Amino acid sequence: MNQSKNVNGPLLIIGILFFVFGFVTWVNSVLIAFFKDAFQLNNFDSLLVTFAFFISYFVMAIPSSWVLAKTGFKKGMSMGLLAMAVGTLLFIPAAQMANYPMFLFGLFVIGTGLALLQTASNPYVTILGPSESAAQRISVMGICNKVAGILSQFIFGGLFLSSAVGGSEKLAIVIMPYGIMTAVLVVLAVWVWFSSLPEVEAEETVEEAGNAKASVWAYPSLVLGLVAFFLYVGVEVIAGDTIINYGVSQGFSQDVAKSFTTYTLYGMLAGYVIGIFFIPKYLSQQKALNYSAILGVVFSIGAITFTGFNSVLCLALLGLANALMWPALWPLAINGLGKFTKIGSAFIIMMISGGALMPLLYGKIADQIGNTQSAYLILIPCYIFIYYYATIGHKKSSWK
Repeated sequence: MNQSKNVNGPLLIIGILFFVFGFVTWVNSVLIAFFKDAFQLNNFDSLLVTFAFFISYFVMAIPSSWVLAKTGFKKGMSMGLLAMAVGTLLFIPAAQMANYPMFLFGLFVIGTGLALLQTASNPYVTILGPSESAAQRISVMGICNKVAGILSQFIFGGLFLSSAVGGSEKLAIVIMPYGIMTAVLVVLAVWVWFSSLPEVEAEETVEEAGNAKASVWAYPSLVLGLVAFFLYVGVEVIAGDTIINYGVSQGFSQDVAKSFTTYTLYGMLAGYVIGIFFIPKYLSQQKALNYSAILGVVFSIGAITFTGFNSVLCLALLGLANALMWPALWPLAINGLGKFTKIGSAFIIMMISGGALMPLLYGKIADQIGNTQSAYLILIPCYIFIYYYATIGHKKSSWK
């Protein structure tokens, strides 16, 4: 009983941190629509929000491992929270000066702290409890993440997208909520620093004899998996973060469209629930990835073909298609890497930069052709490649 209590306490802390991940990440969809209106931006420039936020993962993935090697995981998480607090604090002078580049820099700093925080906290989900129930714990953390995302839509969507104040004057709305977020992040940083979280010792990976290769790039299953991860994060961010502006382009008022990202998150929640109850008892991770990729193609075609709410609904249902991709792709990509497992995992974290570059590509296409709906065509080849990886690519053991 004491052992259960000892596990539940740290799990509660990690669950709260995953809640923070979701809240801070998914508020980006509101910020994109908010900044587009406040600064009169085109699609490409408004999607610099996702670029500034997610490119930090590419920059920080490997440095994060160096920092954690020096500080330890628990102190590293505190430092990540403090870095996020610096980023949210930058929103206050950015709002006062109506300075979009400063907002973007603040988002980059938030993403930098979040990259460090996630690199440190993810191992706890696996080690805090029996390994055979790790999948359930990951799904529970995912639910914490998405519930926070839904709340961020209601809170920040209500504050930022319902105001009658127009132009740059509406930026003053940002000051109070981001001041509160800064204070909360500082309190969490102090709490984690003095918490009862056990320290994670870095585990050495034993390389199997006869499975050695000269370079990490000699593993096609990893290299192709990195491409799949990049595309997956890209389509997930496009589906979640462009849907508000897309809804407006389909004729919905911003007051109505502000809730559309929650539909995407409800779809992801449904996917997590399916994962908890059906995988692996009734459905293997690989089959789940196959079906997810197929659903991605089907819903993408629906979003492009239909109009009005039906099109928006298909775009939102991509949340269901994307939900199980991360936990399914990860084991396929790192399988059999041996001594390269650690660097391979760092490369996977770097591929979160798909959320930085893919939305910009979507925005550029939408601006060039003058059609936000047709620009979603870029989703289809992404899901087709993910399907290829799920069925064939992950099995490749050599480039010959």
